[in-house]
Amino acid sequence: MVNRMRATRSHRDNRRSHHALDAARLSKCQNCGAAHKSHAICMNCGWYNGRKVLDLAAKAASKAKRASAKTAR
Repeated sequence: MVNRMRATRSHRDNRRSHHALDAARLSKCQNCGAAHKSHAICMNCGWYNGRKVLDLAAKAASKAKRASAKTAR
């Protein structure tokens, strides 16, 4: 069956004009000055809203320990 009232290219494209993605809006970390997403932990220093939330140094050390144990097998 054929669509009787076919949407033209211009109507289709006008409808899709709002589908474009915007670039992420980034905030500046109060602690280290790195760019991060709003309302998210800074993955550079582990701080959020003026307090330390993640201990990234300990996390990196445990990751390195696991990697070295994996290669030692």
